[in-house]
Amino acid sequence: MATVTIILVLLVAVVISQAVMHILPVPIPSPLIQIAIGALLPIITGSVITLEPDIFFFLFLPPLLFLDGWRIPKEGLARDKWTILELALGLVVFTIIGVGFFIHWLIPAMPLAVAFALAAIMSPTDPVAVSAITKRIPMPKRLLHILEGEALLNDASGLVSMRVAVAAVVTGSFSLTAAFGNFLWTALAGLVIGIVITFLITWILSLWSRYYEEETGMQIVVSLLIPFIAYLVAEHIEASGILAAVAAGISMSYAEDALRNMAATRIHRAAVWDTLQFVTNGMVFVLLGEQLPQIIGSISQVTEQANLKSPLWLILCIIAINLALVTLRFVWVWFSLRFTLARAHRRGLKPFAPDWRLLAVTSLAGVRGTVTLAGILTLPFFLDDHTRLFPARDTAIFIATGVILVSLIGASITLPYLLKNIELPPEPSHRKEEERARAEAAEAAIKAVEQHVHTLSEGRSDADLYAAAAARVMQTYRSRLTALSNTDTDAAISQNIDMIERQLRLIALQAERQIYHNHKKRHQLGEETANRFLREIDLAETRFTGA
Repeated sequence: MATVTIILVLLVAVVISQAVMHILPVPIPSPLIQIAIGALLPIITGSVITLEPDIFFFLFLPPLLFLDGWRIPKEGLARDKWTILELALGLVVFTIIGVGFFIHWLIPAMPLAVAFALAAIMSPTDPVAVSAITKRIPMPKRLLHILEGEALLNDASGLVSMRVAVAAVVTGSFSLTAAFGNFLWTALAGLVIGIVITFLITWILSLWSRYYEEETGMQIVVSLLIPFIAYLVAEHIEASGILAAVAAGISMSYAEDALRNMAATRIHRAAVWDTLQFVTNGMVFVLLGEQLPQIIGSISQVTEQANLKSPLWLILCIIAINLALVTLRFVWVWFSLRFTLARAHRRGLKPFAPDWRLLAVTSLAGVRGTVTLAGILTLPFFLDDHTRLFPARDTAIFIATGVILVSLIGASITLPYLLKNIELPPEPSHRKEEERARAEAAEAAIKAVEQHVHTLSEGRSDADLYAAAAARVMQTYRSRLTALSNTDTDAAISQNIDMIERQLRLIALQAERQIYHNHKKRHQLGEETANRFLREIDLAETRFTGA
């Protein structure tokens, strides 16, 4: 199948999956629907997509990880940094050791080093799948941010650990010192490269914008190139391209402040990245489903390679491995929580103590996805001498694919039940800070308008026009200050007023939009002018919908 045709087919499959998700009466997460549609593609198209792991890795992971790093709330990342590091580093090592030995015990035909490599690539989690599963059910924001932060870092730690284990299998030797040194180099070098690349490119862009007119299209294209440049440079010096893409994304959230882009650039750039995220996430799961019939078709060969009695034993092994992953995660989270609570009590604090359901949600939310699929497919075919096959390669791929499916299905069934009416820790309120910031911004705006009008209107014959225009502008900000200074209003009543105001403003905007559409349709308004008015309505609507 030609490359262009493949891309078009995958795009159509992603669109259909979203339509099916909304049509179905029972809420089913989009990743499962995309996998199912992908599994039907070979039947519909009559051909199988030959998946090149390195190309797959390069095209999909850098932009997704870059965007996750760019948009993850930095406040939550800093607040829960130790929890995230415990999950992203400590839990990964705990999983590799525990599940690695467990796999080798279940399947003795798989060498211990290969079992460790398989456990390492199954340690990274996929927050995209979790957010898709819990889309219609509220998940604690803090927990979701912790899972996102964990996934950003455990991708790199899991992949680096897998490479160390694979190197031990291929070369037949292993050195703990060399492995630790390799881990430090790949991690630190990847982080530094991601940070340097982002700040260097944004600095060049800021210089360009200072002397030349800002070009929205160029700014967007450069932002799309940053994760790929960071990934390629890091991989070229044998550092972690994954961590480079993550570090580039986190740095971008700070570096973009120096760019001072136009509002139109920021709006268009966000729209492009939202579309890219939607497409790439969907394509990954469609491709997983497309590969599924071929992988399932090899079950007899894999059963024989694993030296098991029947395919049923292989399926039971996959379920057992998935249970082991969830159990080890639960144990790690439980001990980590006990330690955190004990430390808080020693400082005289009384933190919220979650019940077992929130711990179970945290454990089951560690589903496997994109990185596990891409990583396991990069296993080499031959050992170092190029005469012997890599041991149990097909078995490792089959098990990893099975674990992805079982974890997705298990989380889809259990998470909605566990999250229903769950007691959640109180989320921190930033209402006072928001009101203070909005008040200071309104005061600064009024002061700036007054100064500007005073400067421009001196000695002018049309000074009264400037004064009238300034009064109209400042009235908006004075109304905001009046609303914010109303301290007698109860917080709950104030929230209800805000909600009602948003509804009324949206109704008003819809009425405005309809008038502009009618004028455009009847040719009573120029098309360019009508489009500009409609664009203004769209921008105003996004302010009240948060879209």
